[in-house]
Amino acid sequence: MDSVALFMLIWTVLLGLVLGSFLNVLIFRYGTKEGIGGRSHCRTCRHPLSSWDLVPVFSYLLLRGRCRYCAAAISPQYPLVECSMGILSAGVFLAHPQGVAYVLGLFMWMGLLFLFVYDLKSLILPFPALIVTGALGLLSLFLSCAGAYCEGTLPGILSIAAGPILALPLLALSAVSRGRWMGWGDGLLELGLGWLLGMTEGLSALVIGFWSGAIVGLLLIALSHKRMSTLVPASTAQGGASGFTMKSELPFAPFLILGAAVAYFFHVDLFSALFSL
Repeated sequence: MDSVALFMLIWTVLLGLVLGSFLNVLIFRYGTKEGIGGRSHCRTCRHPLSSWDLVPVFSYLLLRGRCRYCAAAISPQYPLVECSMGILSAGVFLAHPQGVAYVLGLFMWMGLLFLFVYDLKSLILPFPALIVTGALGLLSLFLSCAGAYCEGTLPGILSIAAGPILALPLLALSAVSRGRWMGWGDGLLELGLGWLLGMTEGLSALVIGFWSGAIVGLLLIALSHKRMSTLVPASTAQGGASGFTMKSELPFAPFLILGAAVAYFFHVDLFSALFSL
């Protein structure tokens, strides 16, 4: 990697850190009466924060995860989201260094990270974010990049159909169960991911998402049962203990996005050979 490419890579990481800081504002304030305007403040004591308190990652480390004014613990979500966005920004640049493609991919993964964290926190996928990621995924179909340049292109029928085809099974599960087995937002999310990744990589991402979700769910059940067996005597454990069970709600969007990241950044394609036959 030459010096110019290295400089650009460092710049994309720094840009990602800043965007991650903005994402934290959106995640914490979306659905509240605060809005995204106004000065940032401590969520415990409400004291306005200075510019030195708002430097992504470094302020958290310097303050040792505590508010400068009231010593309340600062959520580790702040540095985690900022670091994640920095890594995603660098990853998009390495995959698509062309200016237009980079910007498009950057905003796509910014939206996906927002959905990832918000669904983990609240088990809700905000509809406006789903619309934005879906539109960006569709827009990516009409962009062809080679070398340092990007130009418009007309996508094939299979590429256009990838989004609806991959989203259909999830939407069907939502329709049959009336949203109990799977929320409607997961199907809408998969629509944009299908357009972003295409048929074979999108299907690979969907399979990885299901596998990872199933593994994590089973691990949570096993750990919950083990914990409860040590805390609750067997004679009193009949329905009185609470824990993670098969009926517990587990957000699925983070696993869909994880599978998409594996396919997008590492070009994992489990079905390309099958579709080439």
